[in-house]
Amino acid sequence: MPQANTPHILIYSTPTCPDCRALKAWLSQQGIAFEERDLTDPKISAEAKSRTGVRVAPITIVDDDVFYGTFVSQKPRLMKALGLQ
Repeated sequence: MPQANTPHILIYSTPTCPDCRALKAWLSQQGIAFEERDLTDPKISAEAKSRTGVRVAPITIVDDDVFYGTFVSQKPRLMKALGLQ
């Protein structure tokens, strides 16, 4: 069960992205809740670009920290940000 001090996690993803699926599955296995937004929606894509400077999937935002790239490249940094190490 997530702790009360769990940070807000927002994931910008696409339905066909393997890294997005891996990221969401991993967070779910950790019992970590997240909000998801679909980058195939032009409004969401524009929001992600203006907020993060990138438009690649997946983009993970933990509180105010932005992570992007493959799931494998994000995972070590996400573990640290989420206190899982």
